[in-house]
Amino acid sequence: MIKTLRNSLLLLLLLPAFFAAAQNVPDLLREGSELQKSKNYTAAIEKYKAALAADPANVTAKYQLAFALNTAGRGTEALPYLQDVVNAAPTAPVLLSSYTLMAGIYDRSGQAAKAISAYKTAIELDSASYDLNYGLGLAYFRNKQYVEAEQRAVNALRLNSRQPASLRLYGLVTFHQNERAPALLSLCSFLYLDPKGNRADEAYSNIQSIIQGGVLKTEPGQKAPQPSAEALALNQAITNAVAGVESKKPYKYAEKFSDQLKAIFTAVGTLAQKQSGNRYFRTQLASTYYKLSQSPHMQAFAFYISQANDKRAAAWVAANAQQVESMNKWMAAN
Repeated sequence: MIKTLRNSLLLLLLLPAFFAAAQNVPDLLREGSELQKSKNYTAAIEKYKAALAADPANVTAKYQLAFALNTAGRGTEALPYLQDVVNAAPTAPVLLSSYTLMAGIYDRSGQAAKAISAYKTAIELDSASYDLNYGLGLAYFRNKQYVEAEQRAVNALRLNSRQPASLRLYGLVTFHQNERAPALLSLCSFLYLDPKGNRADEAYSNIQSIIQGGVLKTEPGQKAPQPSAEALALNQAITNAVAGVESKKPYKYAEKFSDQLKAIFTAVGTLAQKQSGNRYFRTQLASTYYKLSQSPHMQAFAFYISQANDKRAAAWVAANAQQVESMNKWMAAN
């Protein structure tokens, strides 16, 4: 009897502390959120951990802690908390956000298979997300799954055709498959949208390599690409077009790159109209660049996309603002 009474008294003494801790969880979460907004991630993390100490099953605390850890550059520490969140079957928006966060962390930490799995689960929840389709394409590319990467790059471009990152991705994955026509045209589009960006040198170098007949070396452990008959025909069309321009030597500086692109766009566009495969390339790239090749804007376009790599091109762009504006208007309308 005395022991029972003693236990009851102890429970009564502990109950206020228990309820105080439970009641403090919303305050801790609010304080953590405020600290996170002010970019004090270390303090925010401690608040969320305190909330979890008081309520270990709190899904919101786990999600907020994972988000703060990731923002603080400690993404791998966030993964167990995110796994707990998705296991708790939260609302669809939280589930989507959690898988998206997991995918990015796995991708950055070199866990390609897990990144791809997380991206695919997230896309099942939001198939119309540009970011998710692009992210999955990039994860496939880093894992050297170029066919799958191309499919996702196309999906991303259908959702947003004017995103330089996805145009670059499409250009790289097709170049890795020795599909030189889609690669060249996509990289031209990338340079048109981002002519002075950090990747401009790389894109311009790849375009020049394609013009000169370059093919990327097969990486160790990878099978050599096997382009379709249509892709091989387009590759040959580029080779023939460039050879036709080269036969006109000597060439003035201002004409060569422009004439090379004009000949390629004409040849590729004409051939693509007779083909049935690769619908995105045919309808969105080849047809547009064929029309550009028949317009008076080729020289302006050629200088514009090479301005980061060629001082003379940059000087021409600066000195011919009216021609550049006219070319830009044409591009926007087509």
